[in-house]
Amino acid sequence: MGLDSSPSNNTIPVVSTLASPFDGPPPSSAMDANSSSRKPISLWPGTYQSPVTNALWDARSKIFERLLDPPKDAPPQSELLTRTPSQNRTIIHYNFSSDYTLREQYRDPWNEVRIGKLLEDLDALAGTISVKHCSDDDSTTRPLLLITASVDKIVLKKPISVDIDLSIVGAVIWVGRSSIEIQLDVTQSTKEDSNASDSVALTANFIFVARDSKTGKAAPVNRLSPETEQEKLLFEEAEARSNLRKRKRGGERTEWENGEANRLQTLLTEGRIFCDMPALADRDSILLRDTRLENSLICQPQQRNIHGRIFGGFLMHRAFELAFSTAYAFAGLVPCFLEVDHVDFLRPVDVGDFLRFKSCVLYTEHENPDQPLINVEVVAHVTRPELRSSEISNTFYFTFTVRPEAKANKNGFRIRNVVPATEEEARHILERIVAETL
Repeated sequence: MGLDSSPSNNTIPVVSTLASPFDGPPPSSAMDANSSSRKPISLWPGTYQSPVTNALWDARSKIFERLLDPPKDAPPQSELLTRTPSQNRTIIHYNFSSDYTLREQYRDPWNEVRIGKLLEDLDALAGTISVKHCSDDDSTTRPLLLITASVDKIVLKKPISVDIDLSIVGAVIWVGRSSIEIQLDVTQSTKEDSNASDSVALTANFIFVARDSKTGKAAPVNRLSPETEQEKLLFEEAEARSNLRKRKRGGERTEWENGEANRLQTLLTEGRIFCDMPALADRDSILLRDTRLENSLICQPQQRNIHGRIFGGFLMHRAFELAFSTAYAFAGLVPCFLEVDHVDFLRPVDVGDFLRFKSCVLYTEHENPDQPLINVEVVAHVTRPELRSSEISNTFYFTFTVRPEAKANKNGFRIRNVVPATEEEARHILERIVAETL
């Protein structure tokens, strides 16, 4: 969708296994006069994530190594460069048709690609592209700290088979003073695809922000010079999205109309029947609180990125798995992923943090009987028992439907309505519905 995926020298191969640097000579991209003193790739943080993450970090080994061991008291980058989208455009190929081991690493129970693992790869690729764009290729300056600030949206356009070769192409499409937007397209061609746009299976937009690695303050990034008409259009669209985000941060709010206020009361009326007269409640509805699931984990060193913080793709992967399980338990049939709505990374997650994921079905939609929608919220909390504190790190919103073949085998199937038990829950549901329409 708008990104040229033609071959370039920025194509990165993916292999099925994580090769040990001790099994043979290091790859050419990691060799230089001082290669004997270089850190083995297998010892760098984050490379356990997937073969794609390993390939990305290997391809950019010199930059990543400088990020891990920056020169002491190095000055910040003094001169901003101007780059084009083609200079940082990067392609990842998954040779599923010929690489059995790679295929099995990504296969889900329905012979499609595991979306959670793909989310990890998307974040890793977006991070690599941002590093490429922001690097000044000067080993004497202090490298920038690049952080995933948000995910604008991830939309699945068609199912992704695990038996057909897959590619991800990504490039920087917009930059501000200290922020960067990267667009990624997942493409997979089948015999039915008549043109290039038909081969796009998933689109994603990631926003990264740059910080000075010493002071932690916002740092300016290299400029972007779009060349083609399509690149200029993507730049303008991203600029409009950036302005919209700024207005929202500035406190602009959409006022509820009378109809929405009435809907709030309708939702609460249904909820009160469940709470006060459960025997008379609508059997096609369910309380929001009864859709909840939760899991927790301690963040381990193997889950960190090159900056020592927990890898954003790992968080999205875990959130997706819980959201999928929530939709599955709610519908009683295998769900089908459709999209991830805007995600803000509100606070970093560190190694050793006690992370709790809490999910619920916020609301359902029945406008299209053939494709009812299940909207799932997952909130990640960083909990510190010794301080008796809990802070929200991320909030994820996933949309699912039910797999058509599963629904076809269950006559009279209907997705339940979700109703709130409290005014706070009712307002939260309506706020999300309004946000979806903006």
